[in-house]
Amino acid sequence: MSGDRPSRGGILRMYGPGSMDHVDPASSYYMLSGQIIRLFTRQLFTYRPVRHLRSWRQVTPVPDIATEIPTVENGGLSEDHLTYKISLRKGVQWDTDSPREVTAYDFVRGFKRMCNPVFQAGAIHYFTSTIKGMSEFCDGYAAAVPAVDATPEKLAEYQNSHDISGLRAVDDSVLVFELIRPALDFVHILAMMFASPAPVEYDALIPDSEEFRRNVRSIGPYRLTHYVHGKELRMAPNPVWRQETDPVRHQYLDGIEITMEKATPEEVGLRIRADGADLSWASPVTEPYELNPTDPGNNLGYALNPYLVFNMVSPNSGGAMGKLAVRQAIAYAIDKSAVVGIFDRLSAGTVMWPAHSAIPPGNYGHREFDLYQTPGDQGDPEKARALLAEAGYADGLTLTIVHRDVDANPEVAQSIAADLAKVGITLRFIAMGHADYYPFLQDPANARAGLWDISAPAWTPDWFGNNGRAFLQPMFQTNQARGTGNYGCYSNAETDRLIEEALSATDPAKASALWHEIDLQVMRDAAIVPILVHAPTIPHIRGQRVRNAIAMPTIDRWFDLSNLWLETSR
Repeated sequence: MSGDRPSRGGILRMYGPGSMDHVDPASSYYMLSGQIIRLFTRQLFTYRPVRHLRSWRQVTPVPDIATEIPTVENGGLSEDHLTYKISLRKGVQWDTDSPREVTAYDFVRGFKRMCNPVFQAGAIHYFTSTIKGMSEFCDGYAAAVPAVDATPEKLAEYQNSHDISGLRAVDDSVLVFELIRPALDFVHILAMMFASPAPVEYDALIPDSEEFRRNVRSIGPYRLTHYVHGKELRMAPNPVWRQETDPVRHQYLDGIEITMEKATPEEVGLRIRADGADLSWASPVTEPYELNPTDPGNNLGYALNPYLVFNMVSPNSGGAMGKLAVRQAIAYAIDKSAVVGIFDRLSAGTVMWPAHSAIPPGNYGHREFDLYQTPGDQGDPEKARALLAEAGYADGLTLTIVHRDVDANPEVAQSIAADLAKVGITLRFIAMGHADYYPFLQDPANARAGLWDISAPAWTPDWFGNNGRAFLQPMFQTNQARGTGNYGCYSNAETDRLIEEALSATDPAKASALWHEIDLQVMRDAAIVPILVHAPTIPHIRGQRVRNAIAMPTIDRWFDLSNLWLETSR
């Protein structure tokens, strides 16, 4: 069969380092995991793959389990934009022992599970600042069931005896949301993987536990059949999935097998080119000949990859990371141009350049500014040393950097260490595998214990277009719950106030100006050091059998596995 027409069959083989951060959609925030979660769960709205991106308008939500996008005209949205009435598609079934239809009550359960105190949704503020009563529900949940005391029975008892006032199931097929304020990005929020339905069977499981991972239920084209964290993953076709009930995904494959082991991008690339694998897993092995830096799709909304985050609550070195002058000194010390060179060698020309703000270009609220300007973005050691002396560290200090042990990350950590050594800061290194890195950062207990001081993660916007909050809210709004995206526990009452004001702005120009003001505030506080601006799409390598592999910005530039097929005639 022609490679231009779908071919059914074959096992997709993926190979590389890393793992999913969480299998549970209520907790997972790592976009690599989104490749897999997209295959076994669905949301009210989702995104289609787009082969030739030209505008963020091509990356907008479409109905998934919902029957249509709510509007005032179709009666799904109230005139004041505060009430959404959403009807569910018929025929979507759980792959339970006795298959049954997904209901509005399953979505209510799924939204309640986001607040679980074991591992809360990483972008919970999107929901608690938007849906009426959800903040109170989450706060009550944390108070009633401390994470250390959580059992399936206690979690289920709270969820089943308490309601979110702004969310209700009218019946099996109709959901109603009531909002605190109008939110032009609400459909984008509902398209996030957190916002997945949950079957009643999940009431008997601790969120994202090993038992949960063995008992994941599917409503997508594939189901999880085997998973060993950081080792291997297997998926098979879901026998109760039906194409006519899913307007976005397909079931072209006989299965998916992922082998996870530490390997360099070069080693991953060699295996794919030797036909020992079809796609890379968690390793940015690229195809430079496909790159077009002038492609308008690159202007969808750039990512920060990497950025330096400070552990504001670390007790180490006399609480150095809590001192503004120390953070500013580090901001001046970093040679961003050196990191460009590292990633350029790895990524074979992927569009990138030094970053200066928390909101990168192409995202809502971005303005050009640089509060820590250095010649050629190469750092200013003299200015950094002066700030350290001002903070009381003229004789230097020692900090701990935690970094991933694969791809460019060790080299980036060494580059940062070399920069800081020039100003009297010595770094201790903690290397972690892909599988453990983000869960480690997402646990504020590790921050408070001083297990790390600085780190260099990445952040990709959760959606495009009106997306000012997609950087600033999860990264900087006060949130020290387990699962947070505010890794360094940054907290500033003025920043929180401005975020609330920006969320309430109904005029797009005013909202954009407010997001920029928040960006300025965060950078004045030196909450992070933006290092690189990175293109939202990367031309990942693919094996000779792979067809219709489309990189999706909404899953951090990885391929949409639900739409590719294999050329099985080879």
